[in-house]
Amino acid sequence: MSRNTGIRRVYDWKAVPWRKLERAVFKLQKRIYRAAQEGNKRKVRRLQGLLTRSWSAKMIAVRQVTQQNQGRKTAGIDSVTALKPSERQPLVRRLRITRMAKAQPTRRVWIPKPGKDAHRPLGIPTMYERALQGLVKLSLEPEWEAIFEPNSYGFRPGRGCHDAIEAIFNSIRYKPKWVLDADIAKCFDKIGHSALLNKLNNTSPIRRQIRAWLKAGVMDHGTWQTTDAGTPQGV
Repeated sequence: MSRNTGIRRVYDWKAVPWRKLERAVFKLQKRIYRAAQEGNKRKVRRLQGLLTRSWSAKMIAVRQVTQQNQGRKTAGIDSVTALKPSERQPLVRRLRITRMAKAQPTRRVWIPKPGKDAHRPLGIPTMYERALQGLVKLSLEPEWEAIFEPNSYGFRPGRGCHDAIEAIFNSIRYKPKWVLDADIAKCFDKIGHSALLNKLNNTSPIRRQIRAWLKAGVMDHGTWQTTDAGTPQGV
């Protein structure tokens, strides 16, 4: 293979060796997971910084939001939807977490609740913000997977409602037990920003970037509104 052919294979989106990139990212995530298990916060932060600067992780984050997510054709305030292959590499090169963290507002749309007259808000970030959030998610997930309770199933990679059903079945199959079904009213709308940021327990650029997202505000029918509490429920 010539040198020019090798360069073309690396930067041609349709010829990207995704398995190789996924292995590289998983290897870093596994190191973060082990460092978190050991309680080595300094090592966790250093490895998270490596991952968020990783070209492989950036490529995977961009592929997720431009090709795989269901909401890829829904635009934020920038009116950008799923990008063409030729437009994805420039987005990869732009992704960066900086000390001067900034974020664009989300676009708020209201959708009806099933079977009810009420509506609930969706916050739709720009394509760039979605990709950057995907990159941060890749770095934070292994740290928190190391310390989560083994019997929690919501919003965790590789777990779903069927796993929760199986756990409940195994818990009650031999002895009847009480089951508490609870729903926290306006849970996502009322999450305290300070409490959430303190829970992250670090002063890294990632924390500053998350704070910027929380405080970026929303555009609702062309009007910008502050966000003093809560997190957007996006697509």
